[in-house]
Amino acid sequence: TKCVTRNIQWTTGNNFTVERGRQQIEEAVSTWEVHESWLHWSEFLREEELKYSKRYHYRVCWSMPTRRKPIPRATASVYFVIEVSKIKPATLPVEVFFTLESSELIHRPEQCQFREKWLKDIIENKIILMERL
Repeated sequence: TKCVTRNIQWTTGNNFTVERGRQQIEEAVSTWEVHESWLHWSEFLREEELKYSKRYHYRVCWSMPTRRKPIPRATASVYFVIEVSKIKPATLPVEVFFTLESSELIHRPEQCQFREKWLKDIIENKIILMERL
């Protein structure tokens, strides 16, 4: 089956700011099909200077609090990188990638449909590990 993704229009290199990047990540995350009981917050982590670009690292932390357990036992993080090129025209959109906590697979928002199961798997694995310890 073909995956349908809802894309957002990423800002251009010359219009990029750290806060604009965080807002656009929030906008992208809002298009993901996750149950309404999932809550998340996002934060800027750091800036990375490379030869041909600058990378801005963000984290979106997910949890599913309940009435019985308002403080969740575990959370799942999704790490975003927004890359602003130093050599491409500044009028082009920034490049955006994300990875899941405990995974090295790099996803592009426009090429990948996010799956709620990924968050559930991270949290379930953490809880299993905590119970074993």
